[in-house]
Amino acid sequence: MGGSGGGFRTWWRALYGSDDQLDNTHLMRYSGRFSRRVHAYATKERIPVIHCQSGQRKHEIAEELIPDSPNCPGVFCILAGRAPAPLRDVRHASNGQPHISTKKPYPYVNHYAFHIMDPNWGHIIIRLCPHPPFPAQIILNGHEYVARKAQKQGLD
Repeated sequence: MGGSGGGFRTWWRALYGSDDQLDNTHLMRYSGRFSRRVHAYATKERIPVIHCQSGQRKHEIAEELIPDSPNCPGVFCILAGRAPAPLRDVRHASNGQPHISTKKPYPYVNHYAFHIMDPNWGHIIIRLCPHPPFPAQIILNGHEYVARKAQKQGLD
């Protein structure tokens, strides 16, 4: 729904009831709240949040933090890194109606990669951008999935 200006406006109206607060300031607040909530949750659950620099091999960082027991499900680390994202830009016309466009070029913003140990899939990653329209990516390892299925069936 957030892929177009009209779809984004429909989502906003469903959330807030009107376009009254549809502006860049309110959109930016989402990312700040998201970041604070991720950090608070991670602190409470003792999950490391690591802010990575450009060029760092993030999969190697996560591999070092994988739990010893593959049967220990849940989030085991959160990696944050900057990447381009399709952020919305809101401009109000003279009639007060918001015009929504996508910023070009895409600005670089923090993305959060939640590294999860799943009993069926093994190590999976859910990567989220905290800015509306919240683009997400799910990364699964098919080899690990097949190995876990075979192991459950007693196969090497």
